Amino acid sequence: MFKKKSFLERLTGGIRFEENEGDFLEEKDNRRLKINNEENEEKIEIEKESRWEEEVEAELTIDLYQTPSDIIVQTMVAGVQPDNLNIIITRDLITIKGKREENQSVNKDDYFVQELYWGSFSRTISLPEEINPEEAEAIEKHGLLIIRLPKIDKHRETKLKIKSI
Repeated sequence: MFKKKSFLERLTGGIRFEENEGDFLEEKDNRRLKINNEENEEKIEIEKESRWEEEVEAELTIDLYQTPSDIIVQTMVAGVQPDNLNIIITRDLITIKGKREENQSVNKDDYFVQELYWGSFSRTISLPEEINPEEAEAIEKHGLLIIRLPKIDKHRETKLKIKSI
């Protein structure tokens, strides 16, 4: 028997199912869910078997400030060997990359708490002013890395001598 569509069915384009039709569709959906769950469990097992450890690179925390003549970058790099630290400077960017090696003498099962970060880290900073990369210097003191980046003096003038040929 044909029933008139409700306002909501006409508005949304939905259709009305008879009670027995709904039971059939629900049973069909339950069978689909069961099949999908079985497939997902198989996929998870395959992923567990073939999963390889991906190294995640952490973002380095910094302080960035200026003096009248320099831009200063400070960051904590305690426990990082100087050979494992790489600083790349351009006129308007600085990138600090490094790797903190984990102490391999302790078994993972022997830890009660393990909160320190071990592994690769990096940070790229867009500088607020142009700097002179050739005159930059970096100092590490008690785990604090201080990078001094001299600002370019745009108002500095020099008198050019003319040579006669």
